[in-house]
Amino acid sequence: MNPTLSFFYFLSFLTVLSALMVIISRNPIHSVLYLILTFFTLSGHYILLNAQFLAAVNIIVYAGAIMVLFLFVIMFLNIKNDHEEAKTNLTKIAAAIVGGTVFVILFGAYRKTAIMPADPNTFDSQVGMIESLGKLLFREYLLPFELASILLLVAMVGAVMLGKREIGERHF
Repeated sequence: MNPTLSFFYFLSFLTVLSALMVIISRNPIHSVLYLILTFFTLSGHYILLNAQFLAAVNIIVYAGAIMVLFLFVIMFLNIKNDHEEAKTNLTKIAAAIVGGTVFVILFGAYRKTAIMPADPNTFDSQVGMIESLGKLLFREYLLPFELASILLLVAMVGAVMLGKREIGERHF
């Protein structure tokens, strides 16, 4: 068997297992740690797809910054363990229906997927690199890229305005 294919299957198994443990874990801190493991395994998939920049960004942004934020929020809120009796049978049935529906949709999408064989004559090894991504963003997707930057700027100004204290105003 091809070593790359073996590594792909190992990463896939580890990704699915860690994602399931995010859902199954009762302790929110453990759930966040499993989510970090899921992000690292997804970065491994990006590396297998020759998208090293996306793998690095995934580790830095998601496994680094976002997960630290999640941990701070969980520890700040001091979430106590849920009591199992707080979950009614109706909630469990609704969760099973939604989960089953998502599974059926994903399975149907998987069945309709056709994997095209790679043509070595037209294969571009630079497709996931930073230079290719930059050219794509600043040529074909320049308008959406700039609109996203304006949206983020407006959101940042709005957050500063909402957090700004007025003279004589008290925050509790």
